[in-house]
Amino acid sequence: MGLISALVFCAASFATCARAQEKMQQGPARPPVGGVASPQGSMIFYAGHGGDEACGAHCSDWIAAEGVVQWDTFKRLFAFLDRSGAHKAPVVLNVWGGGDIKVAMGLGKIIRQRGLDASAGTTVVAGCVKATDADCFALKRGGQPLDAKIDTTFVECDLVCVLVLAGGVHRSLPADAKVIIGGMDIRNRLAPNVSAEHDQGLHTYYDEQLELYLSQMGVNPQIVTIMERDSKTHRATTLTNNDWLKLGLVTGLAL
Repeated sequence: MGLISALVFCAASFATCARAQEKMQQGPARPPVGGVASPQGSMIFYAGHGGDEACGAHCSDWIAAEGVVQWDTFKRLFAFLDRSGAHKAPVVLNVWGGGDIKVAMGLGKIIRQRGLDASAGTTVVAGCVKATDADCFALKRGGQPLDAKIDTTFVECDLVCVLVLAGGVHRSLPADAKVIIGGMDIRNRLAPNVSAEHDQGLHTYYDEQLELYLSQMGVNPQIVTIMERDSKTHRATTLTNNDWLKLGLVTGLAL
């Protein structure tokens, strides 16, 4: 385990990674999902099932991806896909602001390698309507397909969401979704910070990795330019529907 393996490349819509905790602070904290070393709020994956066209044309089954993209998230995606077999259900993202950019690229690569489509929305599980948060969480972790629907009333896709979405063979977002590109912080999850002497070189290296990844996924790497500008100004950029299409972020808009 060297320094690089412990680094967290955290995306945030504003100056820090604080928004990565925003969802968790709105209600009772979920228990760690990957053992005691796993951060709270880490992304989980479960199978959603709805009526005809619940997740698009001729689509009634999907993979719900819900939570913060943390350093260990890719392990759970591999495990879920291995358990679910060859069925190519689309991935529906509900990314809780911020997260690890390096892992987000890894998730996107897994999605592309498995030939899966990707979109964004909130999976609303029928069995959770009257359940406690703990019971709902246990239900989602139970391994069985859950009767559900996809709520696209409010969809916000930040940089981490964008990077995972980029992996989809076909990529879509609701027409009224908010796509927000923020900056990147480099941190060491095993220590308080990354020294200044390494920070600039690491930014350059991972900018190149991000550009390569986006190009491989068929997305315009100009997104990295926006990210770097926002890192310097401590601001965020909201992309319009036309921007999504011009940058190749989506292959079409969801109805």
